[in-house]
Amino acid sequence: MTVRIDWESGEASTEGFPGFTDYEKYKAWEKKMSAQNRQHSKTVPVPDYNGQDVCGITVHFLPCDDVKVTTSCYTYSSPSYPIKEPIRMKEA
Repeated sequence: MTVRIDWESGEASTEGFPGFTDYEKYKAWEKKMSAQNRQHSKTVPVPDYNGQDVCGITVHFLPCDDVKVTTSCYTYSSPSYPIKEPIRMKEA
């Protein structure tokens, strides 16, 4: 089984935010920020969960526009958790 995941990435900064008082400046800033947004879509396999405990689906958004999905009941800090990428990965 696979699942298709669609997401958007972009700038999440308030740097240069002019406030709402000057509408034209605000709209120019908003347009600049929106221009940096990117749409992504990826189809990824869902691990087989027949005959085992399933605790929902957890989606991991990774650097370099990668995505992984797990149905594991283990927590991220458990050695048995199937996704081993570190929390703070650098973009390649």
